[in-house]
Amino acid sequence: MKKTLLLCCLAVCQLVQAQQTEMRQFVDQLMARMTVEEKIGQLNLLPAGSEIVTGGAMDSPVGQLIANGQLGGIFNLKGVDKIRALQDIAVKQSRLGIPLIVGMDVIHGYETIFPIPLALACSWDMEAIENMARISALEATADGINWFYSPMVDICVDARWGRMAEGAGEDPFLGSEIARAYVRGYQGNTAETGKTDVKRGMACVKHFALYGAVEAGRDYNTVDMSRLRMYNQYLPPYKAAAEAGAGSFMSSFNIVDGQHATANRWLLTDVLRKQWQFGGFVVTDYGSIGEMTQWGFGDLKSNSAKALRAGTDMDMCANGFIGTLAQSLQDGTVSMADIDQACRRVLEAKWKLGLFDNPYRYLDAKRRAKDIFTADNRAASRRLATETFVLLKNATIPVASPAGRPLLPLATDKTIALIGPLANDRANMGGTWCVAYTPERYATLKEAMERRLPKGRLLYAQGCNLTHDADLQQAAEFGKHIPRVDADKAKAEALSIARQADVIVCAMGECADFSGESSSRATLEMPDAQRELLAELVKVGKPVVLLNFSGRATVLTWEQQHVDAIMNVWFGGSEAGDAIADVLFGDAAPGGRLTVTMPQALGQVPLYYNHLNTGRPVEKGVDKYRKYASNYLEVRNEPLYPFGYGLTYTTFAYSDFRLNSGTMLTDGTVEASVVVSNTGQREGDEVVQLYVHQQAASVARPVKELKGFQRIRLKAGEQRQVTFRIGREQLQYLNAQGEPVLEPGCFDIMVGGNSDETLQQVLTVK
Repeated sequence: MKKTLLLCCLAVCQLVQAQQTEMRQFVDQLMARMTVEEKIGQLNLLPAGSEIVTGGAMDSPVGQLIANGQLGGIFNLKGVDKIRALQDIAVKQSRLGIPLIVGMDVIHGYETIFPIPLALACSWDMEAIENMARISALEATADGINWFYSPMVDICVDARWGRMAEGAGEDPFLGSEIARAYVRGYQGNTAETGKTDVKRGMACVKHFALYGAVEAGRDYNTVDMSRLRMYNQYLPPYKAAAEAGAGSFMSSFNIVDGQHATANRWLLTDVLRKQWQFGGFVVTDYGSIGEMTQWGFGDLKSNSAKALRAGTDMDMCANGFIGTLAQSLQDGTVSMADIDQACRRVLEAKWKLGLFDNPYRYLDAKRRAKDIFTADNRAASRRLATETFVLLKNATIPVASPAGRPLLPLATDKTIALIGPLANDRANMGGTWCVAYTPERYATLKEAMERRLPKGRLLYAQGCNLTHDADLQQAAEFGKHIPRVDADKAKAEALSIARQADVIVCAMGECADFSGESSSRATLEMPDAQRELLAELVKVGKPVVLLNFSGRATVLTWEQQHVDAIMNVWFGGSEAGDAIADVLFGDAAPGGRLTVTMPQALGQVPLYYNHLNTGRPVEKGVDKYRKYASNYLEVRNEPLYPFGYGLTYTTFAYSDFRLNSGTMLTDGTVEASVVVSNTGQREGDEVVQLYVHQQAASVARPVKELKGFQRIRLKAGEQRQVTFRIGREQLQYLNAQGEPVLEPGCFDIMVGGNSDETLQQVLTVK
């Protein structure tokens, strides 16, 4: 068996080497025929523009550039016919016929939209996330797209940053697992052929690096941190994506160590390529090289030269490479080797995508009907959405449910008042970054709930505006319009149907682009108009369910105190309406667990579970302010809801937590096991979480760190032993040079259903 496995590994290695040789020889021969201008042209990336029409593509500015060999790729153009028109120009009218690479922001689906990435992370389901990426690739490649600007793996601990919605949350271990799942799903396994399957594409990992740590949560802002923190808290997901074989990386807008990330040689060459052995190409974010001037780094020409020398290969939209590199070559600020290296990386990416074999391989018009927005794809999105919803509160309400039963799930023979700006909306269900979405085909929550009440009755009212401020609402909507209503009349209508109902369900919170790029917030509470209406509905005296739509951690302190049931539904994608109805009425159970810490108040932000301790900590559970200790006057340090937290329609108990050995050598392993029991009345999913803490080390270590998790399903009354392997990888940290260090000593090993409630054992490492 071992011999067979060894022979298989050897054969794969030999095949990979042969493929690499074939690719190098092909690119060598092609580059030998290219002029300097054509090589620089491959480094130029532009949006195609909305004016592209079949038959008229050559007359567009982009068409002229392609014909002249001055454009290596296009992005955000949808449709096989339009893309074919531009590819025809590249293949048939440019001198060397080099095909275009075609990109798009395929973030969490194409036309079948899945929950936003933050919500996907809350599923803790790597298989489902990988399948999401596979389906996204399937649909996008069926429409001519072969390069996806995803995954975004930025760690974020400050919920004011709108792009928290686009990442996996605050934890580097979980973020790394998710990064790998995305890359596997998008790209598949190319080891056997060296080239991407036609139903897969190329991932573009972003934003390298540290973009999620912008100061004050304000988008495009500055970043400054120690390398020790970079390596341990922020860089691991990028490294995981590189190790998984991601074909490309996107640099970020911010500075790192005082240098712009797009022109930071330590970041792009020393870390990404030399330490992590990344072999793909690096593209800038939108106009990034041009923005360097605003940072105080010089003019476009000098910044373009800096970026190229640092390891940036493709310029998105700044026209810096195409406009200045030839002159920089003449004056010696860049070398021919610099240009050749970048050009080679771009051409190799096209070779791996199979574009030199067949430039039209992603342009099969027949695939649209069979691969896009299919019943199977939609079913996968609907299923996964139910795994992402996080039930935060579910009080027992005898009036609305059988005695001794929680409010949720709801009975289908009741009169339900559905109220809120998100209750009858299509466009906002998918969330931010839905470039190719088709909202006219998506169900609203109102429509989905109506289908589920054969014996009951659904009453509906919008109830209020998204916010009192019309200008703020318009800015937040970003084109996904929610009607403005007369505030007094809308409130009166909402209160009227609430009094007629057995249960009130409120669909409230953020709209889709209240979070996302350029959507930083200075407050995290529910928008004013909705909070005021919610307070009035609570006073009616009927049970109230809050469906909180958000793309970030929000402040729900008042809601936790006054509302009977709260479920964070994030933005669940094209099937969100039906998925929410599935959970509301008990056909599915909410399966999500938080991957962000939810604060009691904005003043606690940035707030995250894996923080360092202080010399004057406040013990957990202290409910009063302590003078000369690290705490606030107004609120306690604890979050409202901790990382890893989430309820469901059953309950779980943990017992018999043990290590198979209390000691371990630095090169050894131990096993930690715990018995998890379903103590409720129905089947449900639990996410069993493993945390570690080094009691003493030569550098400060977090109070706890996630190092393992398992999502399990248990029937009512069932129990299962869950086992984790603990070795060097789970206990080590990285020093300021990125080197792994494991120091002997005592480690707290913790296991539980969230980061705040755990059982504990001590492991001594010798």
